[in-house]
Amino acid sequence: MSTIPRTLGNLRKIGIKEYFRQMLTTGDTKYGTLIGQDRFGNKYYENLEELPLRTRWVDYAKHDYDAAHIEPGWHAWISYSVDKPPTQDSLIATGTRHFEPALPKPNFTGTRGAYKPYNTVKSKLNAWEPVAKDRV
Repeated sequence: MSTIPRTLGNLRKIGIKEYFRQMLTTGDTKYGTLIGQDRFGNKYYENLEELPLRTRWVDYAKHDYDAAHIEPGWHAWISYSVDKPPTQDSLIATGTRHFEPALPKPNFTGTRGAYKPYNTVKSKLNAWEPVAKDRV
């Protein structure tokens, strides 16, 4: 949660409509310069006047966002692994590597499409089944 002067300053900088949109989606207000946009439509911002490790953030295009919606190059930039964003660095730019898929795969964890390993080894434990003898 931010302080009241910071929130009022951001309200003055971003406007009332963007203020309410940010409060509904993230619960906090932020103001920064637009660094770039990826193939999903996510927008990446930076504000060097913020607290350390809060200077970079992403504004997701969809409301039901997931960490898999960030492309690898942008993920490296937003997590402070590299200094230059993919728009300025040719090594991590999108679409420059031959093995890179056209669109990243979504995260299927918790759905029917999730990976389920199977075992090919015979079980070493057997369930105990009680045997009742006939009464005489």
